[in-house]
Amino acid sequence: MAAEHSTADERDGGLPAAGDRGATVIADRVVAKIAAQAAREAIGGVPEGGGAPHATVTVRHDAARVRISLELDYPSDIGAQCGAVRRRVENRVGTLAGMAVPEVSVLVERLHSAHSRGVAEGRTT
Repeated sequence: MAAEHSTADERDGGLPAAGDRGATVIADRVVAKIAAQAAREAIGGVPEGGGAPHATVTVRHDAARVRISLELDYPSDIGAQCGAVRRRVENRVGTLAGMAVPEVSVLVERLHSAHSRGVAEGRTT
């Protein structure tokens, strides 16, 4: 008499293993947090007296469209910094969340200069 051996696929009706079934959903706010941190890394931190970068994200079908609002030091190469933010956000969201990033919009809300920091602190230069 032959021994009866059945595989997992036969027992489960031909379904993939339990670890291969299901879905992973990453909330928009999690992707936004990854993007904001990536923007902070790209600009080298938050300008003195400035606010941290803020991101809003829309995720559809494993693709994230990102909008970053940030503040920069003045004077600086704004175009180069925005380009660095776009590249860093695309890379980090792709690596950490496994999503394509077809669009990263960067909004520079404020520039912080040494002069404006001095005036805000009551000093004049």
